[in-house]
Amino acid sequence: MLVMDIRDIDLRKYLQQNHNKLNWKQKINITFEIIRALYVIHKENSIHKNLHSGNILYSQLNNQWYISDLGFSGPANKPSSCIYGNLPYIAPEVIKEIDYTFKSDIYSIGILMWEISSGHPPFINYGHNYNLAINIINGIRPKVTLKIPVEYKNLMEQCWDANPLKRPDLFTLMKKIREMNSYYQGITDDSVKTEMYDDLKLNKASNSINSKLFTSKIYQFENLPEPRNATEDEIKVFYSKLHEYNNKDNNKNNKSISKIFKAKNKKLTKMLKKLQKKNDVNNDDKNKSNPQTKGSDFDDDDDEVYHSERQDGSDSLDDI
Repeated sequence: MLVMDIRDIDLRKYLQQNHNKLNWKQKINITFEIIRALYVIHKENSIHKNLHSGNILYSQLNNQWYISDLGFSGPANKPSSCIYGNLPYIAPEVIKEIDYTFKSDIYSIGILMWEISSGHPPFINYGHNYNLAINIINGIRPKVTLKIPVEYKNLMEQCWDANPLKRPDLFTLMKKIREMNSYYQGITDDSVKTEMYDDLKLNKASNSINSKLFTSKIYQFENLPEPRNATEDEIKVFYSKLHEYNNKDNNKNNKSISKIFKAKNKKLTKMLKKLQKKNDVNNDDKNKSNPQTKGSDFDDDDDEVYHSERQDGSDSLDDI
C-alpha cells in the first residue's frame, strides 16, 4: 500500500536527532518494524525498488514505522537504460543490470541496518558518482567499526552480499529479526547500554548532512564489471587509503590556514611600518616648529590620539 498521510519524521532525521539516546534494544526494534513493513509489501508480490532512510517514516502518534514511496522507480520519462534511486542503497546487480528483484530490496535493508547501528547515512563522505558505483560493484560496503551484536552484524552482512542468492529471503529475515527483537525486548533498559562510535572517523562535513546528496536521482553507468564481494585485505586497503587521503586533506587545510595567517602577518607588519614612518615624519615636523629642551618631560598623549586618528583614516586592522 502507498503511504500518503503525513508522518512526523523520516528515519534519517530521526537518527540525527536521537541516535545518541538509542540503545540496542531500541535499534533492533526499529529494524524489526521496518522489516515487518517490507514483509507486508513483499507479501503483496510487490518490490519497493527505492528503499532508503528518507522514505522510512515514523509516526509518533502510533509509535510505528512505515515505508513510503512504494511503486516509484523513477520519473515517468526516465530512460529504460537508467536506474533511479539513492546510490548507496542500490544493490550492485541493479547498478549493473537494472535488475530489480525482491533480493535487491533485501540489500537495501542491509544498508539500512548499518545506518541504524551507526546513526550516519552510508558513504557520507563520498560523491554519488561512477567511483562510488564501482566501489559498490567491487564489494565495498560501509565500514563496520563499532561494537554491535554478532547476530545483528552477521544478518546485516548477509543482506548486503554481492550475490543475491546468498541473501536471506524476507521470510527468513523476518524470522531472525523477530527472534532477535524478542530477546532484546526481554532485557531491562538498565542492562542495555547505549553504544557509541569508537573508531569510525567521519569528516566534519558529516555534522551537517547535505540533503541534496541523499535524494534519489537518475543514474546511468556503462561497462561495469560483475558484482563481487571484496576480500578483507581489499577492504582494509580501501579504508586505509581513505584515511590517508583525509589526513592529506587536513594537512592541506592546515597549510592553507598557515599561509593565510602568514599573509595577514605580513600585511600587518607592513601597515605598522607605514604608520611608524608617518609618525616619525610628524615628530620631525613638530620638533622643528616647537623644539624641546633636553631632559624636559614630554607628554605623548597627543601622539597617541594622533595615531588613533591616523589609524581610523588608513587601513583598519579589522580589515586584515
